[in-house]
Amino acid sequence: MDRRQFLIGGGTLAALGAGTWYVGAKQMGSSSDYDEAAKSMRAMLSAYPEAVDLIRYATLAPNGHNTQPWRFDIAPHRITIRPDFSRRTPVVDPDDHHVFVSLGCAAETLALAATARGHAGNLRFDNSGDGRIAFDYRDSAPAPSALFDAIPKRQSTRGDYDGRAISPSELKTLAAAAAIPRVDLILMTDPPRMNQLRDLVVSGNNAQMSDPTFIRELKSWIRFNPRDALMSGDGLYSAASGSPTLPDWLGQRAFNLLVTAKSESDNYARQLRSSSGIAVFAGARADHEHWVAVGRACQRFALQATALGLKCAFVNQPVEVAALRPALAALVGMPGRRPDIVMRFGRGPSLPYSLRRPATTVIAS
Repeated sequence: MDRRQFLIGGGTLAALGAGTWYVGAKQMGSSSDYDEAAKSMRAMLSAYPEAVDLIRYATLAPNGHNTQPWRFDIAPHRITIRPDFSRRTPVVDPDDHHVFVSLGCAAETLALAATARGHAGNLRFDNSGDGRIAFDYRDSAPAPSALFDAIPKRQSTRGDYDGRAISPSELKTLAAAAAIPRVDLILMTDPPRMNQLRDLVVSGNNAQMSDPTFIRELKSWIRFNPRDALMSGDGLYSAASGSPTLPDWLGQRAFNLLVTAKSESDNYARQLRSSSGIAVFAGARADHEHWVAVGRACQRFALQATALGLKCAFVNQPVEVAALRPALAALVGMPGRRPDIVMRFGRGPSLPYSLRRPATTVIAS
């Protein structure tokens, strides 16, 4: 569920050709159209939403590379979420770990939204099939919550934070919100351990950025301009990382010229230095059911952070690069365990929201 970014200076654009840049810019689409689409997708739920609108809210959950690897089935008093393996990322996520964490994030979001709007229920993981999650619900009194209110506001904010300390009471609130059975959460706010974590992130980034197959997969999910992002409704919109929008052909060339292991490592090191803390999640076992539980916990953490006015972003390189997992497990006091998710958090500005595909397109016919 990691997000990558690239920073491109105006001088580089000039070097690539100002005339062709102007022609390409006319084909990039409108940022205002993009912003309107993102706003529409995050419109508040009605008092009595239909199942399709609950699913719209569920799809606002974080997910790896914004691939949205899910499908939904609707039945009376039940919504089922199942993996869409056609949207997997086999290089960065060869065992579909991020797919099932993403499903857990969506499932928790669905449950919070339904409960807030008078459809309380229970989530149930089905081990017998393809790893689907059933949400069985009943009519109930509406029970809004701060986490529900935060759903349309949450984003993976991949920029610099201000480094201000988080109070003990805020840390306690974050930990309490993320308490899901069979999931452990370790919060780091001390500079020495955060620096060690930073070094693991940099090592993981260097390993990934030296792998041509990783680069190809990553580039296939980057949307360099509003038009491409609006057409696909998925992927990593460059402006959501604070990068400029470019025609696709120019974005591809700029990426090849400017995105290096060093530039990315420098970005991650700076961003981690600006963060107030780091959260590491680990399921009790390394299987699909526990990865779903981890997704539920990290989404609750992110929503509570949003409610507190904090930002979050994933820095999962030490999880994604298998050789680094033992060092991460040792750092957080879990030798022999597989850490699942790493998130940095702190206070910082908002960036453009990512898009989602319309809910009707992810519902099984």
